[in-house]
This record gives sequence, C-alpha cells and structure tokens, in this order.
Amino acid sequence: MAAVIPLSDASRRPTRFPIVTAAIIVLNAIAFFLELSRGEEFVTRWSVIPAEISSGHHLVTIVTALFMHGSWLHIISNMVFLWAFGPEVEDLMKPGRYLIFYLLGGIAATLAQVAAAPASTVPVLGASGAIAAVMGAFIVTYPRDVIRSLLVIVVFVTVAYIPAVLLIGLWFLMQLLNLGAIMKQSAGGVAYVAHVGGFIFGTITVRLFADRERF
Repeated sequence: MAAVIPLSDASRRPTRFPIVTAAIIVLNAIAFFLELSRGEEFVTRWSVIPAEISSGHHLVTIVTALFMHGSWLHIISNMVFLWAFGPEVEDLMKPGRYLIFYLLGGIAATLAQVAAAPASTVPVLGASGAIAAVMGAFIVTYPRDVIRSLLVIVVFVTVAYIPAVLLIGLWFLMQLLNLGAIMKQSAGGVAYVAHVGGFIFGTITVRLFADRERF
C-alpha cells in the first residue's frame, strides 16, 4: 500500500491568513458532527440524490451536499487536500471571489455527476468536487511549486517534496482512469465524474476569478 498526502506549498506562503479556507473546514466539521448526532436521515435529507435533482426537487442540496461527508476518512482526507492547496488559491483570488469560485466549482462538479447518472438514487456528498476545482486552479497558476507531502509506503513514512504539476497531474490521471467506475454508481462508489468536472471547471475559470496583478 502506498499513498501521497499533500500537506502544504513549500514554495510560497499566502500573504494573508486563509480565512475562507479555514471557515469552510470549520463548516464541514460542524456538518459532520451533525451527521453523527442526527443519523442517516439527516445525511439523506441534505445530500444530493441525482434522481431528485433531475426532476427539479431539493435543489438546495446541490450546495448543502458540499459540506457533507460519508466517513471520518472521507472528511479528513478532503480537508487535508483543501488545506494543502486552498490557501494559495484564496490568496490569488482574494476571499470573496475565492468563496464564489469554491461554491461554483462544487456545484459544477455535482451537476456533472448528476448528468452522468441522472436516475441514480444513491446520495452524492462531499467537498471533493469543489476541492478538485481548487486543485485545477492551483496547477494552472503554480505548476512549478513544490508540495510538501507525506509519502506512505506500507509502514514506511517520510516527507517528500513533489512538484505540483506531477502530484496534481497524477491525481487527475487517476480520476480519468477510474472514470468508468461511475457506471457502478447505483451501488455506491467514488464520484469520479464530479472530480473530473470540478477540476476542469477550476482550470478553465481560474483566470476569471484571479486577481490580475497576482496571476
């Protein structure tokens, strides 16, 4: 078993505290503890059900689902990735535009997932589509930055410094290779279409949201 866990950008630091990124993490944590306390009914109520969205119902869940997660591993991994790439993108865009970008990226990712399986009744939830948009923006803007990461190989753990273009590029390649798994969404699984959709949204729109002097 091998894994790469991004921790932070080793090439630069944001000029201001990433207040929006931190607030998003806090909101995700609050939502997750509500899930734990209120149970499956709460999760189902505020997650996206593609069949319902396709029929025009419960559209608010397109946003609320971005703050929901299915397990401890799900939320922890998502928040680690967000903290690794979010601060620099927030600094690039400034807080207000970054928040809009994050939400629109998540919405675009969710709609891509719904379009891929419009009749599915399996809940779609998680921040990964929005985070994929952040990663797409990062690789366009800072491809040469080096990402401080944890490299885990079975029981061996070390800190590695990996170029962003390699780390994010390989991540995106993995999503493309696994895209066929969306055909099994009726039985659950990873929403690879959402990841790809969010990433593409981020790469295409980053220039629209970035501060022109910093891009």
